[in-house]
Amino acid sequence: MKNEIKEKIEAATFRRLLKHFEENPNVQNIDLMELAGFCRNCISKWYLEEAENNGSKINYDEAKEIIYKMPYKDWKNKYQKEQSKDRIEKLSDKFHNH
Repeated sequence: MKNEIKEKIEAATFRRLLKHFEENPNVQNIDLMELAGFCRNCISKWYLEEAENNGSKINYDEAKEIIYKMPYKDWKNKYQKEQSKDRIEKLSDKFHNH
């Protein structure tokens, strides 16, 4: 497969992943952390790192807005549910360590 085609496929796949997250805000970040070891915030950090690696100047809040499709604080107020302290503590060593 040619690199150009591969990059188009990867980009389209990433856009579909973001669309899936946008259409399913009921999936909490903690759910993603428990199941996959990453969440929307992790993707935001990866996006920021890759933007910087490619010479684009954005900040973490801008990266989160790209991933969440709205300012993070708005998404958090609208969709984030309260989680038990026990559930958070079980994952505290895994949170955003990549």
